[in-house]
Amino acid sequence: MDTKYMIIIAVVAVVILVALFMGMARRKKSEQHHGQLKDEFDLTVKTAGGEKQALAELNERQKRVETLALHPLSEIDHERYSTEWAAIQSKFVDAPGQAVMDADRLTMEVMIARGYPVSDFDQRAADISINYPALVTSYRTAHEISLKNEQKLADTEELRQAFLNYRSLFEELLKAEGK
Repeated sequence: MDTKYMIIIAVVAVVILVALFMGMARRKKSEQHHGQLKDEFDLTVKTAGGEKQALAELNERQKRVETLALHPLSEIDHERYSTEWAAIQSKFVDAPGQAVMDADRLTMEVMIARGYPVSDFDQRAADISINYPALVTSYRTAHEISLKNEQKLADTEELRQAFLNYRSLFEELLKAEGK
């Protein structure tokens, strides 16, 4: 066989192998994201327009969160926030709507104290999705109910659910070690 044909066959084989390797690497990364972020990955696939775009967005989120100067709370802050949460929780029975608004505010304060920027909700949720993927869906739900509450349209059960969702995230943020 002619050397020219051997080179062409070798180049084609290398191109095919590289394409297969890249496809497998992308699939593996997709599976990793899907495994780690579960619902968030699925939501991002829907909103971004596809798996490839979702992977790119999640990678960008990861890079962004890695640049944040996240840190644990001081003992004093930890105690102060815990005490304030207990006070808010004790008011839930008599004023659930106000308790949900206070829970939202306090959760944002803890995020700020930990080093998360909180300019807008979508960015907060995107940042939280990286370190707390199991909680970001409930955080979004709590926020939606909180907005409904501002319009006096949320019922007591929704407010209870929002409060529990905020509490889950709050507790994780409080105990986190610089995540």
